[in-house]
Amino acid sequence: MKPTLYFLFAGSLLAQAPPPTVARLYDGPLTSVERQLVGLAEAMPADKYNFAPKDGSFANVRTFAEQIRHIATVNYMCAAAVLKEKSPVEPGPIENGPDTNRTKEQIVKYLKDSFALGHQAVARLSAANATVPLLNPPMLAMNTPLALAAWSCAHAWDHYGQMAAYLRLNGIVPPASVGQPAANPPRK
Repeated sequence: MKPTLYFLFAGSLLAQAPPPTVARLYDGPLTSVERQLVGLAEAMPADKYNFAPKDGSFANVRTFAEQIRHIATVNYMCAAAVLKEKSPVEPGPIENGPDTNRTKEQIVKYLKDSFALGHQAVARLSAANATVPLLNPPMLAMNTPLALAAWSCAHAWDHYGQMAAYLRLNGIVPPASVGQPAANPPRK
């Protein structure tokens, strides 16, 4: 293709793309981390959900199940704050959420539901409200909707790294390492 035609074609594609919004800019990373975490949660066998490393400096670390419950609980807390609602879950003393989530199925559902609320929250982000301080943020240092949306993703990715190690310690290759589809295909 001649360079002039290439630039005309590329320019027409860009012209067709909807303009970026704060909501769209944050939904993409949330979708990406959601897919990776749900993939890990589904890849770990149910009988390994209570696994936590014991060797070295791993004293008192969360189990795999507690890691998922913790991520989901923080997701709920941040999303509810952005929506200016009370969190639908009690965080518990160390933000692991309700102890009633015990089976793999319950825990995976809890995780998926937390991301659904997160998508509702980021859908409401706009240039007008993203940096307006919240009255009762779950963390004082994260006191705007934009800060909480960013923190939700960063926090989830941090725990993703820990959970990926948990899978590998059990001889399981994380799904993202074996050629899963692109983590963030375009949304319609």
